[in-house]
Amino acid sequence: MMKYITHGTAIGLVILFAALTSFGQSGVDIYKAKCQMCHGADGFGNTPAGKAMKTRPLNSPDVLKESDTDLITVIKNGKNKMPAFSGKLTDPQIHDIIEYVHTLQK
Repeated sequence: MMKYITHGTAIGLVILFAALTSFGQSGVDIYKAKCQMCHGADGFGNTPAGKAMKTRPLNSPDVLKESDTDLITVIKNGKNKMPAFSGKLTDPQIHDIIEYVHTLQK
């Protein structure tokens, strides 16, 4: 009986840890880790990498007219010099980034 309780506890801890790690990062954290190098903290793309890649400001008319579906496609597949993040970011992480980007666009 104790063996089953120990295994059940271990499995429960693994599931809890997995849930906490996947939900542990907010959109801002993911943006800082994956996007800020090029897009900058403010989303204007005024970083050395952003300038070299001619990154458009996230509040530019071209970017503002993009739907969330368009932004998801760009994040997953890349565009121009922007790398693809498909397989590197989960769908929930991508949605969290987009939510954060919307705060930069105001």
